[in-house]
Amino acid sequence: MEIVAIIPARMGSSRFPGKPLADIHGVPMVGHVMARTAMCQLLTATYVATCDQVIVDYVTRAGGKAVMTKDSHERCTDRTAECMLKIEAELGRKVDIVVMVQGDEPMVTPGMIEESVKPMLDDSSIQVVNLMAAMDTVAEFEDPNEVKVVTDLAGNALYFSREPIPSRRKGITDVAMMKQVCIIPFRRDYLLEFNRMPETPLERIESVDMMRILEHGGRVKMVPTAARTLSVDTPSDLARVVEMMRGDALLPGYAAQAGR
Repeated sequence: MEIVAIIPARMGSSRFPGKPLADIHGVPMVGHVMARTAMCQLLTATYVATCDQVIVDYVTRAGGKAVMTKDSHERCTDRTAECMLKIEAELGRKVDIVVMVQGDEPMVTPGMIEESVKPMLDDSSIQVVNLMAAMDTVAEFEDPNEVKVVTDLAGNALYFSREPIPSRRKGITDVAMMKQVCIIPFRRDYLLEFNRMPETPLERIESVDMMRILEHGGRVKMVPTAARTLSVDTPSDLARVVEMMRGDALLPGYAAQAGR
């Protein structure tokens, strides 16, 4: 089975311009994501999809694979799909599963990639998976930069929000505080179908792509991970990640190759 990871990354982030090349222990953030993702043995290959030559240049120097994409994409899924089609044209065959790993997840581990893909290998009816992780603090639960999710009893997403869901307002303080982790495997054809779906009202309100699937009546399988991770949306997130990654067990294995 052809399973590829694609890491969409661009320098023009509105909240943190230039963050793909932000330094974390001597390695640009996108270098951490690329190297750690590529350690997963289930993957055929790992690619970085970008519209920025400076990112292509870095990835190439670090021994990775980069695909230049259009600079007009508003959604990371569109950039990922363009990259996938270019990869297929180069390979001369279609891929089966595309694992989209956001370029601001520098603490991703190969085990997290495996956790996200396994349900699709076990059940051919599953079209898309998201990882989810427990949040440690109420402050994180209330942070609008963290996308919260609630699920049904079968582990499928019911709703995603930047607001704290479920509610703690009635004095119930032991609610599960779960956040979306942006490691998202799609079956190949479903990624293209997703990008053809019209944007939906709640997707716009919540600014969460996965709401498009739910509003069109689809399912998003949520898979819990025990891995401790933090996405980087702001410079303060970057500072936290730097501290969290001190002594990281995977870092010595790629720091020299992926460093500046």
